[in-house]
Amino acid sequence: MSLDWNGAWREAVLPTLANETWDLIVIGGGISGAGIVREAARRGWRCLLLEQRDFAWGTSSRSSKMVHGGLRYIAKGQWRLTRDSVRERQRLLDEAPGLVEPMSFMMPHYRGGFPGPRVMGGLLSVYDALAGRRDHRFHDAQQLRFMAPGVQEEGLLGGTRFVDALTDDARLVMRVLAEARADGAVVVNGVRVEHLLREDGRVCGVEVVDCEGGGRLQLQCRALAVATGAWAERLRPPEHPHQLRPLRGSHLLLPGWRLPVAQAFTFLHHSDRRPVFVFPWEGATVVGTTDLDHHDDLDLSASISAEELDYLLAACAQQFPQAGVVAADVLSTWSGVRPVVGSATGEQGKPSNETREHVLWQEPGCVTLAGGKLTTFRPQAIEVLKACALMLGREFNDDGAPVFATVPSLAIAGLSSQQWRRLAGRHGRALPQLAQLLEQLGHDSVGATDTLWAELAMACDTEMVLHLDDLLLRRTRLGLLLPGGAEDYLPAIRQLCQPRLGWDDARWQQEQQLYLALWQRHHGLP
Repeated sequence: MSLDWNGAWREAVLPTLANETWDLIVIGGGISGAGIVREAARRGWRCLLLEQRDFAWGTSSRSSKMVHGGLRYIAKGQWRLTRDSVRERQRLLDEAPGLVEPMSFMMPHYRGGFPGPRVMGGLLSVYDALAGRRDHRFHDAQQLRFMAPGVQEEGLLGGTRFVDALTDDARLVMRVLAEARADGAVVVNGVRVEHLLREDGRVCGVEVVDCEGGGRLQLQCRALAVATGAWAERLRPPEHPHQLRPLRGSHLLLPGWRLPVAQAFTFLHHSDRRPVFVFPWEGATVVGTTDLDHHDDLDLSASISAEELDYLLAACAQQFPQAGVVAADVLSTWSGVRPVVGSATGEQGKPSNETREHVLWQEPGCVTLAGGKLTTFRPQAIEVLKACALMLGREFNDDGAPVFATVPSLAIAGLSSQQWRRLAGRHGRALPQLAQLLEQLGHDSVGATDTLWAELAMACDTEMVLHLDDLLLRRTRLGLLLPGGAEDYLPAIRQLCQPRLGWDDARWQQEQQLYLALWQRHHGLP
């Protein structure tokens, strides 16, 4: 599969999609769909992935950026979910260094608070046992004050440190998709599935519309996998009961200097006893997350509410009172909608009490994945494909093979070892192509971020950028990390990227106007 995955490639390949019957069509370009098409392509299936907007547009670019085992799931008795999560976390740490990185988490303990050091230590002992390694420690109050200046000191007993991991979720999706394409999968964004085709009571294909050009196609397949997250019920027969409960999680991004933390802090919010996190990410500091029912239109980007903003600012004041963080300090916000499967009884309790387990809904010719977690995308994909394999009359086993190919051993002059690790993690087998761009464009970063100008060029050349928000919010995170959605950098970005994207001046002006309006509405303050 050619690495030149751009607008010209898309225009050429779209009309050919109806020329064959696919073994598998996957609907949904988030981490779940990416995982499914990657595992299918690796086994030689002729497979196609369709995404109606942009890859990782939904929850998979708006998560809390954590690849974690789900410590709180132990307390809820969800042993299998925790076990699978810690194993997959370690797999990702081993396979994708630079993209998935370990992060120390600290839970401070206060006099009279819950959980105390003993309870937390007990939970972590179980957590470590499931992971197969001991990796937690208690630090007394004096040590904690040294490790985290400015932490709330009144009643402080100390803190328990443990280890999980962080990632750039959108780049994780892009790298999984790149692996699928390298093994022969066809992956297209900007294509919406209008409805399913059925023959003799069996799903046999989809009718789609090109959201960019407007053309329609009918595509045939032997099996269909629906992995559309919070939208999973839209293509189900209307007689099936609604089970998904969309839950919104919102986050604040602060400049790193405004609330500097060297590790992640997790603590229970005073108002509702929910876990909240403050952690370093991409040189900035994330505060999140909320957990409440999302009643807005799912076809619009989710946005933080004024109440959520106040809730997260109160969390900062609770744990870091000396910092005095206020709304004006916020660089950007993001909100994601979790596709949580609600109670089978239909009774809705507190959002945070809903299980994060996934389920499969099946009908002849079609498997729908509902729910699930970013960390466990691979075993979820295996489960979906086992069900699809039965429809194809094939055997399917989890052979445990790596998700990611080994990154080419390549020396790039002028990069620090940390920069090389970061670029290798985000671009994988495409690193040689990025190295050529670095020779042409140099190693300069965009503003105070770690993102290189060459990465912008790489995205325009090879990563199917259809709109400006694709480039600035998902291929890179400049729209989150730079003030005002990187508005001051847009002239320089235009000079580099407009020719590569093939947009005329009118198209660029339109894209810029739409992007800035979208950023203000969905990534600025409420």
